[in-house]
Amino acid sequence: MRVLWIVIAINALMFAVEMLAGQLAGSHALQADALDFLGDTLTYGISLAVIGKSLSIRSTAALFKGLSLSLMGLWVLGSTVYQVLILCLPNAEVMGVIGFLALAANLASALLLLPYKDGDANVRSVWLCSRNDAIGNVMVMLAAVAVWASSSAWPDLIVAAMMASIFLSSAFHILRQAWQERGESISTKEV
Repeated sequence: MRVLWIVIAINALMFAVEMLAGQLAGSHALQADALDFLGDTLTYGISLAVIGKSLSIRSTAALFKGLSLSLMGLWVLGSTVYQVLILCLPNAEVMGVIGFLALAANLASALLLLPYKDGDANVRSVWLCSRNDAIGNVMVMLAAVAVWASSSAWPDLIVAAMMASIFLSSAFHILRQAWQERGESISTKEV
């Protein structure tokens, strides 16, 4: 439980840092990653609240997390399409530095959560969120290099769209496992 509190604090801090930096840099990829930190902070809090509860409650919490991750993915995808119309050049240096800081935060979180990655849907969703964040941070850093090298906003927008697809893919896996566990909890009650 202490590990989860540490991971919650790391994610909440990085949400604030990355959202501010994303606004200052004009980077949609950084802002998308910041939203992921916020989503993780909230879902980790839910995970903490349902530790030790029945499978039915844990699977319901995982369903909520999967649905919220789906909504976040759809929002990032929609706002990325909108940003294509504006096409402002983000600050590559800020993207790179903040992306590296975010990667360090996510690797620390992922290492802290490693022993829990094969648990129920609720616990597994925490691991998937941390893994997604680390992947997203590497993508943001690559986008920063590409923005800098090409003087184009397209790498930033492409990475934001890729992150949206990762959110949606993870949401699908979380929802599938949560529905399965929910069905198991219902069938166990009937027996």
